[in-house]
Amino acid sequence: MVPMNRRSPFRLLAWLSAALWFAGFTAQAAEPRPNIVIFVADDMGFQDCGVYGCKDIPTPNIDSLAKHGVRFTHAYTSGCVCSPTRAGLMTGRYQQRFGFDANAEGQAAGDKGPRALDLQQVTLAQRLKALGYTTALIGKWHLGASPGYLPTQRGFDEFYGYLPFGIGAMAPDGPPIYRGTNVVATPKNHMEQFCTEALAFIDRQQKQPFLLYLPFSAVHGPMVGPEPWLSKFSALTPPPRRKYAADLAQMDDVIGRVMARLRARGLEGDSLVFFFSDNGGSGGPTRNGPLRGTKWTLWDGGIHVPFIAQWQGRIPAGRIVDHPVIQVDVLPTAIAAAGGQIKPEWKLDGANLLPCLEGKSAAPPHDALYWRFGVQYAVRQGDWKLVKPHINSEPKLFNLIQDPGEQADLASKSPDHARKLQALWDAWNANNEPPRWVDKRWNGDGPAAKKAAPARLKTQPSK
Repeated sequence: MVPMNRRSPFRLLAWLSAALWFAGFTAQAAEPRPNIVIFVADDMGFQDCGVYGCKDIPTPNIDSLAKHGVRFTHAYTSGCVCSPTRAGLMTGRYQQRFGFDANAEGQAAGDKGPRALDLQQVTLAQRLKALGYTTALIGKWHLGASPGYLPTQRGFDEFYGYLPFGIGAMAPDGPPIYRGTNVVATPKNHMEQFCTEALAFIDRQQKQPFLLYLPFSAVHGPMVGPEPWLSKFSALTPPPRRKYAADLAQMDDVIGRVMARLRARGLEGDSLVFFFSDNGGSGGPTRNGPLRGTKWTLWDGGIHVPFIAQWQGRIPAGRIVDHPVIQVDVLPTAIAAAGGQIKPEWKLDGANLLPCLEGKSAAPPHDALYWRFGVQYAVRQGDWKLVKPHINSEPKLFNLIQDPGEQADLASKSPDHARKLQALWDAWNANNEPPRWVDKRWNGDGPAAKKAAPARLKTQPSK
């Protein structure tokens, strides 16, 4: 009998440990980490795509996302105007936590710091980069134009687009277009160039997962009405609706081309795709359906948006979910899908929607949702919503299932319920920072107040 070497058991144990580690590593490596693709429409009406009831403007590519994924019927954004929603999306936190109530445009003597996303806030791009993702933003940033606050300084490897919005952003003399931190030529058609940039980015990314964030210029006014899409709606009236339809159809077409490129590269099944609008329609040619109010208000018409998620092979196709969700859920959902660990010290307000998307959980992702837009505020819990819609208005109470148009104020009939929701909002707001800058257009008059408000301060992007 050959005597056993005394080191043999230890060598065997080490070998087994290494084998188990390697098996675990390869199993983990084999677990797919999806690409994250986020399409964000700008000022799109709640009822302006086919799956949400639109009859006069075909949106086959948005509808296809819903057909192959999940459509939410009670989805919201944490802001009723552009910048605050984007701040919430990028951080997974209510933007009121760090005083970002109003658009990041202009500068006033009383502002607390620049009108930009607080540098203490970690962005979705930064969190995904830490997980090995390549990150790109193509389109509208609107979260700061000062040095240190630019997209490539906030986690994006690539940026092509514009920084603030400003009136006439899509005009030839609109704000500069950047590639990274350099000003480049202004394209003849912004949306077409955004599409070209997105397709080229996808073509370059074959070896590691990526984040492709596409916050479109469409369908924000003033409407462009590009050809050949405008000619397709020659019979549509009134004329502003026709130009809006052309902008919306072009956006839908761009979404279709991006999805087709993912499909052609064999990446569609490996991609978690989101589509939503940054806030409700602004009135005029946009349609918010049965909802009251528009952009600039905390009526549901300002914050209740179309919201769709697709991940073929992971999310069952064609599902409709009625639970209230909000765009701050995108970050934790993306991190969970990427295999990352969501840490308590991040203090996220968003929920991981994967159990809901996959049909593994019937529980609502949130107990309540909250809003603050300067002097306006709102809270929704279950079917009930309390909203202070105007600086001079008392809070009003509505049952959104029975009254989606928020017409019958029940505050006097159900004072206990109103007090309960007010207490919820007060407790939430106690943990928020006061607004860092002021925009009196948040007083609650919506588009009417904008006409009487002073012109926007013009911000020149920093080079």
